[in-house]
Amino acid sequence: MSQPENRTVTKKELVNRISEVTGQTKVVVKDVLQRFLDEIIDELSQGNRLEFREFGVFEVRERAARQAQNPRTLEKVYVPAKRVVKFKVGRTMRERVCDEPAPVPREGSGREEGAAPSATPPVQRPQGTQSQEARPQEARPQGARPQGTRPQGTRPQGTPSPVKPPQPPPPPSTPNSPF
Repeated sequence: MSQPENRTVTKKELVNRISEVTGQTKVVVKDVLQRFLDEIIDELSQGNRLEFREFGVFEVRERAARQAQNPRTLEKVYVPAKRVVKFKVGRTMRERVCDEPAPVPREGSGREEGAAPSATPPVQRPQGTQSQEARPQEARPQGARPQGTRPQGTRPQGTPSPVKPPQPPPPPSTPNSPF
């Protein structure tokens, strides 16, 4: 049995649905929806974090400049630093969309005493192994992978790894500069 094909829902369709449910005119609903989206963009452009409980969190992250490699020609390519928007899924969306249960609160995380225990049993690990949480975290830059976790197929075999870290391009020189 195959799943139904996914379809794209447009802003116009959302406006029509919300208009029917609320009894507001499509013009009013469209204006409110557009203002909401514009406010999200404005806040993110200022570097702010937007948190919608149960839905998710939008935030802007900085990606560092780096040296990349064209897989066909093996030519080194400079990739400049950039800002990207990250979205972290909230509990309700995770439960309804992602087919996975919400994370279980840890002990001491503010859960009230006498609250019902979690329905999911604790993970059983072989003797002598540690969970990710129990391992000490080494200091490394944000976004850096632990050593030895390079995805398969990112560099052809036999190609030497880059020796120098990426260098930003030199600042433009001015003709009247004393330096």
